[in-house]
Amino acid sequence: MVKKFKRQWQLGKVRSGDGSALAEFRLWQLFARSLFFLELPGPAQDRHLFAVDVRFMADAKSRKQHENGEGKSPAALYRDGVQVARSNLPATFPVPGGVIEVAASSFGLKRMRFVREDGTEEALRPHPRSQEARRARFEQRHPVASSVVGAIAIAILLVALAGVIMEGIEAITKVPVIAEHVGRFTMPIDLPLWATIALVIAGVVAATERATRLKYHWLLDAAAS
Repeated sequence: MVKKFKRQWQLGKVRSGDGSALAEFRLWQLFARSLFFLELPGPAQDRHLFAVDVRFMADAKSRKQHENGEGKSPAALYRDGVQVARSNLPATFPVPGGVIEVAASSFGLKRMRFVREDGTEEALRPHPRSQEARRARFEQRHPVASSVVGAIAIAILLVALAGVIMEGIEAITKVPVIAEHVGRFTMPIDLPLWATIALVIAGVVAATERATRLKYHWLLDAAAS
């Protein structure tokens, strides 16, 4: 029931496209844009190429313009190179045979999939120049190294998560009433400023690396935010 309500809410946010042409993917947009493709049959059994263009740098003004039917939207759906729909994120775009679900975190995409009417799912194909496609090629060519990189990213995020949890416990136990009953917790390690900054940077890199593989966990990846 909750999932159905959420989908209906996201479908309600979709606005008609402005008919503009799909812009070329530029190298300098590597960390500011994601572009995915999916080929689907039309009503007359002809084939159409759908594209989902996500702009991560869309600010509050862009989102407000979208709500007013103006300007660029964080996510747009194109059919055969022409914009047919747009939406704020998270987004659900209706397409023949189902919907395309799109969601993003602070570090990139966490969901980009075609969900058929029968509930089965299919991943969309990333643009060859995008960071998602580059990461996929690295995994194909160097599977062992890719697994090591993925494991390191998880380890970094686990350390960051442990730090966030301990900071929270320390803050809570500073409250006099709580400290009186359970005692006061003190962080076992007092990291110097440079180490804290390095850990934050490592966490951002790790979360970004996982986003290029569309891997996301609500607790693990959120720890880097």
